Amino acid sequence: MGNEVQCAVRVGKKRSKGQLLLETSEIIFCGETRLKILFSEIKSVEAVKGDLLVRTADGLTAFEVGEAVAAKWREKILHPKSRVEKLGVQARARVSVIGEFDADFLRELAGLQCAVNSGAIDGGGEWIFVLAEAERDLNALAKHAKKMKGAVGLWVVYPKGRKDITEAGVISAGRKAGLKDVKVVGFSVTHTALKFVIPVVDR
Repeated sequence: MGNEVQCAVRVGKKRSKGQLLLETSEIIFCGETRLKILFSEIKSVEAVKGDLLVRTADGLTAFEVGEAVAAKWREKILHPKSRVEKLGVQARARVSVIGEFDADFLRELAGLQCAVNSGAIDGGGEWIFVLAEAERDLNALAKHAKKMKGAVGLWVVYPKGRKDITEAGVISAGRKAGLKDVKVVGFSVTHTALKFVIPVVDR
């Protein structure tokens, strides 16, 4: 995905190895040391000799990611794409929204002058967003898939850190509905979005 890398982290005199994830609005390090740094907490970020140096009120954290990744991630942190840009939604797109999405997301769509159809799928639309908060929402993917045409993209937005709805479960439900999973992005601090499309051979 380009947003995760195996590396070492240095905090003070302590050094440990693990996996570093660059999410929509935060950096997460999983390993012997566990860290989560929100973009809003970052006072400065630099790429120096292969290290991504992140300074917050708590001090300096150095991620040993290599020169190419350090430079690229520094730019992503300093100039993050908006959520709708990451999701691929463009101005005046026709969008269907299934479920109770947060007001901020709906405002972002309105800011792009999108034609939003809530509660039902627009057969001629370009994007479908389905909020999956329970297993029954995943079971409905087969019904939604039947209304998809051409290159329309269907994003399933589901909670992070839940055992009853996992990435594997979402992928399985989408594939059972005849769809192909092609992309995953952080939708928010609490939710992940996974994109499905109709396989090219079936369009």
